[in-house]
Amino acid sequence: MILFRLFLVLDAILMKLPYRWRKGIFTSLASIAHYLAPKRNRIIQQNLAFAFGDTLSMDEKAEIERYCYRNLALNLLQTMENRRNTTEEIARQVHFENREKVDEILSQGRGIIFVSAHFGNWELGGAALSSLITPIASIYKGFSRSEFDPYLLEARTRHRMVLAEKSGALKHMAKALKNNGSVLIMIDQASNQKYGVSADFFSHSAYHSSTAAQLAGKFHFPIVGVYITSEDEKNYTIAFEDPIEVEGVSAEAVIEATQKQVHALERRIKEHPKLWFWCHKRWKGEYKEIYTAG
Repeated sequence: MILFRLFLVLDAILMKLPYRWRKGIFTSLASIAHYLAPKRNRIIQQNLAFAFGDTLSMDEKAEIERYCYRNLALNLLQTMENRRNTTEEIARQVHFENREKVDEILSQGRGIIFVSAHFGNWELGGAALSSLITPIASIYKGFSRSEFDPYLLEARTRHRMVLAEKSGALKHMAKALKNNGSVLIMIDQASNQKYGVSADFFSHSAYHSSTAAQLAGKFHFPIVGVYITSEDEKNYTIAFEDPIEVEGVSAEAVIEATQKQVHALERRIKEHPKLWFWCHKRWKGEYKEIYTAG
């Protein structure tokens, strides 16, 4: 608890500084973290080699590795910003691409199963989606130090997002959809046979969460991918993928819908490879040997 109180003091001090100073502090800390994390850097390089083979240059791989830390720092800073910013301030930062597809679905009184990833400024993306498009229900994973959980919850629920801890995820999602609400699911984390289905990702078969496809087939709501990008870390584009309709919950329907989601995610990552969170062992379940080399 003492650590959390110290963090709140730091938070109060930082938020009194100009934004460019706050950003400078966080990105400087990201550079230090990069320098001090050789094991994590190795995981990034192992993931890049597994996904792209020899198609990326050494300079490109080095830039992606460096930016992983910067992007994480920017998301942590965004969490702090989201505890205080307004809907109007968020609206000035973002531009929506293909919004008409989402507006049409919502105008029919249907909910949407949004899927996304730890890609770009996902904290801003979630806040913008929930505050400017439609309220969403989502999942969070609690911190190892639980006293920090309320801080994260406050940052997200401030912008009309309803959250449930990961252990009660399905019940939470189903309740929202029964009320014609919308949900947001992150689909880029490692899964397994119990909770997912096998789909091709960067030319490698791996398990991916089938939750979105299962819910879409059961409640007859479409799946819509949503991804946030930026060229200058000031102005952001939030792009919606084409809706995926799922007919029932047969194994074939679930696998097909999951593969479509994964293909869309892969395409986005290939377009902006440095924006994805390469730091985690995405393929640890099926190809653990890639993380033991080197």
